[in-house]
Amino acid sequence: MTIQLKEITDFGAKTEAHIDRAVALDMVRVTEAAARAAARHAGRGDKNEVDGAAVAAMRRALNGLDINATVVIGEGDKDDAPELYVGEVLGSEVGRKHGPALDIAVDPVDGTKLTANGLENALAVMAIAERGHFLQAPDIYMDKLVVGPGMDISAYTLDMPMADIMETAAKQKGVKKEHLVVCTLDRLRHDYVVDGVREAGASVRLLTDGDIAGGLACSMPESGIDLFIGTGGAPEGVVTAAALKCMGGDMLGRLNPRGSRDSEHALAAMAELGMEDDGKTYTMEEMAQGEVIFLATGVTDGTLLKGVKRVAGGETTQSVMMRSATGTIRWIDAFHKTDA
Repeated sequence: MTIQLKEITDFGAKTEAHIDRAVALDMVRVTEAAARAAARHAGRGDKNEVDGAAVAAMRRALNGLDINATVVIGEGDKDDAPELYVGEVLGSEVGRKHGPALDIAVDPVDGTKLTANGLENALAVMAIAERGHFLQAPDIYMDKLVVGPGMDISAYTLDMPMADIMETAAKQKGVKKEHLVVCTLDRLRHDYVVDGVREAGASVRLLTDGDIAGGLACSMPESGIDLFIGTGGAPEGVVTAAALKCMGGDMLGRLNPRGSRDSEHALAAMAELGMEDDGKTYTMEEMAQGEVIFLATGVTDGTLLKGVKRVAGGETTQSVMMRSATGTIRWIDAFHKTDA
């Protein structure tokens, strides 16, 4: 494999660095492996094949590293997910005995349906923190509001009327409301977002899937997106918080068990983790504490990254690695030699 690195520094929050830099760079191989495996099923219409290939590849790659990593955000509990289940310990035999103790939040493919249908913005993602520093969110819904760098998240609540959100965002960004663009998932449950934004004279960007990519877009000026609002997966919310901490954005999140597909199961999942259905709003810092590292590799082309490409003799990937402690963002272009 050959790589090219492009780097930005002094961007994002600063904390004392504790996770070894070499470990972080090794982790890029994990998201690359998942993205390459998923991309081989792109456009074939089977999202389960996409997910299965990515999960297996990510797990193999993690077990090849000298780390002692516990999955805190993953594919579900042990009964439902035989690989990358919450609580699974990964790393080489040496790593599990002597490697750094890390917690990892993984989403082998954010956008399995996007990949299966050959659409844009699918990513293989992973976030890393020291033990106990991620909110251990159950696999239920979460209400989310994401803003970009320079916006004051304390001025918002998750119960604010859309008109007030738009007014506040326009003032913070110093623009007219009609110049704002709000991103949300294209779901019936988000009709209130779409209607409220358009009533304010602003624009909506609808995503079919991939709410991590949507949240991250708020911190990318070239995306043209100012806010992400809506209800999506709680595990994806924690991963988004980790990335935003590195990118300078911010967010609020609130577990929404009663809005989840199976509210009884969602409430039981919260209870198992000692969480109450008390409507608590979590800040970005509560979801991703201390130093965090976020990694993503493009599966299909998108706003953040290029997707996997087959070229003569192999494949190319594009990845990003972000580190909150140093504010460094690295773009990594890699060529992977293959036999066929």
